[in-house]
Amino acid sequence: MLFFFALLFSFFPSNQVKAVEPVILCFGDSLTAGWGVSEKENYPTLLQQKLRENGFPHKVVNAGISGDTTASGLNRVKWSLRTNPSLVILVLGANDGLRGLPPNVIKENMNKIINIFKEKKISIVLGGMKIPPNYGITSSKKFELVFHELAAQHKTPFIPFFLEGVAGHPELNQGDGIHPNAAGYKIISENVWRILYPLL
Repeated sequence: MLFFFALLFSFFPSNQVKAVEPVILCFGDSLTAGWGVSEKENYPTLLQQKLRENGFPHKVVNAGISGDTTASGLNRVKWSLRTNPSLVILVLGANDGLRGLPPNVIKENMNKIINIFKEKKISIVLGGMKIPPNYGITSSKKFELVFHELAAQHKTPFIPFFLEGVAGHPELNQGDGIHPNAAGYKIISENVWRILYPLL
């Protein structure tokens, strides 16, 4: 019997056997794409480095598109399934909020996106967003609540504020005060890693 297995494995040299890398899809807008920083400085790349350093085989795919709203994200979400992800980090809604779109519309689009991933048995980490207080306290709270409600509804791991520790700190942002710089993305990658690590 042992001879049989030895003979069987001799037909499959170890250098020809390659395990399939599980894919982590980072799905979002310019905050995911890494607008204004180099490719090696955006959070998906930093996340890939952390995975490798900690011995995880996962491949990170950056599916961030600058300017994306929840509506445009919904339009392309099925196409993103071609990457065959096992887990998605979903961070959308900032552009909707800055454009003053109604919270119920944002929630409806996000709910549809989440359901598409769930139908494919893809795990989800949801990133929450906030808008500046100059939009009004009531509007700001309604916007922020959208993500908390979605996380509770779908029971997804949740990053309450994706830009925690970065937003409002000029030294961690680019000149527009909205997009993180390289130092800011290092903090964001830590925010994501704290939630992601227990799921791996």
